[in-house]
Amino acid sequence: MKQSIASFVAISTLLVAQPAFAQSAQSWPQRPVTFIVSQAAGASPDVMARMISNKLSAALGQSFVIENKPGAGNVIGAQAAARSAPDGNTFFFATSASLVTNPYMVKNLSYDPVKDFSPVALVTRSHQIVVVNPDVPAKTLQELIALDKASPGKISVSVDGPRNLAGVTAQALNKRAGTKFELIPSTNINSGLQDTIAGRTQAGVFSASILESHLRSGALRALATASTHRLSAAPDIPAVAETLPGFDFSGWFMLMAPAGTPPDIIRKLNAAIDEATRDPQVRDLAPKLGFELDPKGVGSPEQAADFLKSQLALWAKTTQELGIEAQ
Repeated sequence: MKQSIASFVAISTLLVAQPAFAQSAQSWPQRPVTFIVSQAAGASPDVMARMISNKLSAALGQSFVIENKPGAGNVIGAQAAARSAPDGNTFFFATSASLVTNPYMVKNLSYDPVKDFSPVALVTRSHQIVVVNPDVPAKTLQELIALDKASPGKISVSVDGPRNLAGVTAQALNKRAGTKFELIPSTNINSGLQDTIAGRTQAGVFSASILESHLRSGALRALATASTHRLSAAPDIPAVAETLPGFDFSGWFMLMAPAGTPPDIIRKLNAAIDEATRDPQVRDLAPKLGFELDPKGVGSPEQAADFLKSQLALWAKTTQELGIEAQ
């Protein structure tokens, strides 16, 4: 009898709680929503986050604001997001580096990308481009590789850090092409970009989103996208994989919720993001900035979780190949 009463109370509590839970999702958002971005304003994830947040603000009738928390290789922003209240008012606009690179690069990482977050949506892929200063005689990636092999170690490459995405991309290029490019870590993306424009470094690996104006003006020359295919907005730039088959170091951005965020809120936001990425203005502008949107939409939270799992496995293999250990 006591067990039956306990069961009845539990079921009654659940039935009472369900309408309240549903109401929280139906009425969400009731106050401004924050997207934490773990890189500086103007960087690739910040550009995309602002584009999407503007559409969400209009669609959901509430402000979606960007809070930049750069530093420590995305750790500061990711940690802040992981420790945020799971109330649907704070989310993490996460880079691939924060979710799948850091776990293999940073010893005793202060957050767990799987346990501390719930995926909301895989928003977009982003691409890196290998560029050179116009004074470098190489017009193709093959020619740049040949230049280095003729004088090993004489070509310096600006990267965002030896253990960040651009740095790992350059290391993989060295290993798979047999080159000895000298990696020059920059204090921030913009300083590295200026180093290559000024000729202090001969080459660089940068996000396509920050290169468009510099490529158009001739301040830099694009050699290849660091992925398996050419960008739809720049079909004349070959993919690295055309020279080194299978080479793919594209990035991506995924919106994550602090673990424990109500699933109905996650699904509502997922649907709103899907609608935002289908907006004609976003569809037109995103490719020009180096972002690749899936024509089928962002997919479900479950699909985002599966993608995250596959990427973690890929980076486990990549860091083993390059002999990179967590520090």
